[in-house]
Amino acid sequence: MTMEKRPLAGKVALVAGGTRGGGRGIAVELGAAGATVYVTGRSSGAGRSDLDRPETIEETAGKGIPVRIDHSRPNEVRALVDRIATEQDGRLDILVNSVWGGDPLTDWEHPLWEQDLETGLRLLRQAVETHVITSRFALPLMVVRKTGLVVEVTDGNTARYRGSFFYDLAKSAVIRLAVAQASELKPHGVVAVAITPGFLRSEAMLEHFGVTEANWRDGVSKDPNFAHSETPAYLGRAVAALAADPNVMAKTGRALATWGLYQEYGFTDIDGTQPDFAAHWARSLEDEYGPLGEPL
Repeated sequence: MTMEKRPLAGKVALVAGGTRGGGRGIAVELGAAGATVYVTGRSSGAGRSDLDRPETIEETAGKGIPVRIDHSRPNEVRALVDRIATEQDGRLDILVNSVWGGDPLTDWEHPLWEQDLETGLRLLRQAVETHVITSRFALPLMVVRKTGLVVEVTDGNTARYRGSFFYDLAKSAVIRLAVAQASELKPHGVVAVAITPGFLRSEAMLEHFGVTEANWRDGVSKDPNFAHSETPAYLGRAVAALAADPNVMAKTGRALATWGLYQEYGFTDIDGTQPDFAAHWARSLEDEYGPLGEPL
């Protein structure tokens, strides 16, 4: 790959929560663009997290640097950042907060007053507090150099309700984390944004549809919307494009999406397509309700 195709050569990235899904896609694509990537998570060859899934940080990292830590533990995060500072001469250019792990904690069936409170609060600790802890220790490396990009990975970039109280609160809060960090970091030359994929074809989603990436279209028979899904690499390429954009400060504080960024930067998914889930959803609503929102 030529230097022109490795625009992030010499950059250092930390992808917190890079074991699978969107975090893995981002870590891989940042590495492909030339960055040195620290990939963290709780699942490694040494043992699985409580999610008990087979993916590991080592598989994600490839030529990157896998580090097994729990981002809910401040001392572990502090030690990680100290290590990065030592190994990279104080440099950290890209921080991606993609820690989630909330799927088994999400109750899609019940309203707040019928949910288990401790489970819901645990989801918030896992999906929001981990981001705060990681930024708390990582941001000083960016502030002192007056440059950097913070990416908060979420689901959706609007104020719509996301179908489950604690899930909605977590994903909305992550967007607010980007807004708050952007405000505090802008005077120091550091950018913070939130980003969402469309219908993400993660490892868990492929399992849900009983398919693999090789035959994923077979899952469309179960859900027509799946035809407009995207791989984690699509999200990764969006983040890589942002990290390589010299004018990215213009986007600080915004909640971005793959379906808007591909139009600006021109990246494609691994099969050369450019999925646009928002456009698909808008067409679906128009088909159902008509162009003025009236039922057909």
